Amino acid sequence: MTLVDTNIFIDLLTHDSNWFEASQQALERRMSLGAILIVDAVFAELATGFTAEADCSDFLGALGAEHSTMSRQALWRAGQAFRDYRIRGGAKTNVLADFFIGAQAETLGAPLLTRDVARYRTYFPEVAIVTPG
Repeated sequence: MTLVDTNIFIDLLTHDSNWFEASQQALERRMSLGAILIVDAVFAELATGFTAEADCSDFLGALGAEHSTMSRQALWRAGQAFRDYRIRGGAKTNVLADFFIGAQAETLGAPLLTRDVARYRTYFPEVAIVTPG
């Protein structure tokens, strides 16, 4: 199983000129190894690019993405990582989606497919990061 960050799906949706091909290939590789998982925050971030919930669900379903419900342990870990971010001078005041995604990957012991390497390595150093390209 692999947790997938929103930026990978956005690359596919927007046919990003720099990342589309690499993100598509990386996602296909991870799919061949097992389940592709998303958390609520990924769905919410992707929803901004659709006008109908069904379209967003269909997009993710076509890619075989499965919803991964976060445990209380994962939610706690997300909050603690965000607290560390704030202590280090982070400006955002609401828990960012990346902290939910990283905490779920850490709690499940699953690798994370993302282009946002720095934040995940800083706050979730135990998570195996997989990048496109």
